[in-house]
Amino acid sequence: MPMRDVERTPQAVWNALQEGNQRFVNYQTMHPNQDSSRRYELRTGQSPRALVLSCSDSRVPVEMIFDVGLGDLFVVRTAGEILDLAVLSSLEFAIETLQVPLVVVMGHESCGAVKATAEALAGGEIPGGLQRVMVEKVSPSILVAKSKGKTDIADFEREHVVETVDQVIDRSPVMQARMASGDVGIVGLRYRLSDTCTETVTTRRVE
Repeated sequence: MPMRDVERTPQAVWNALQEGNQRFVNYQTMHPNQDSSRRYELRTGQSPRALVLSCSDSRVPVEMIFDVGLGDLFVVRTAGEILDLAVLSSLEFAIETLQVPLVVVMGHESCGAVKATAEALAGGEIPGGLQRVMVEKVSPSILVAKSKGKTDIADFEREHVVETVDQVIDRSPVMQARMASGDVGIVGLRYRLSDTCTETVTTRRVE
């Protein structure tokens, strides 16, 4: 079923994204909503079904991973899927104005931002320039993971997704209100480059 025909509920959209990823994994992609009629339809507006906050990594093509097309997802990408006010304002725009019922935070295997942060913390050398901001944003997640006894980079990546999901909720009153009413759910994922699967890290109010 094309994403535009999916019911606008957190669970229905989540199910559709999982099905799309499974098609991608199995080399059975349908490439929906990518023809000229879809482009023409979208000239007057958009009605995406989910917001995806993803890492900017070139190996993580969001629409391909979920086998969706034009107008299906509202995508925000930053290195290490880190949050700032611009990202949060984009998220609230998607929730309030575009009425998306699902927010997805997606990290991934072999994340350069997480690796760089882990190495900086281990070596005690923080990069200069604006890259320092990235390391400072990711550092709390690594420290939380270490406090839980985790030492593996994959676990750092998973913990960073969980911490980012928590930040999205804590820092956005709009998100809190829509989750309380059941209109919006949030899912944390880690995309595995090795087998193209998305593994669920955390879900909140997806029913």
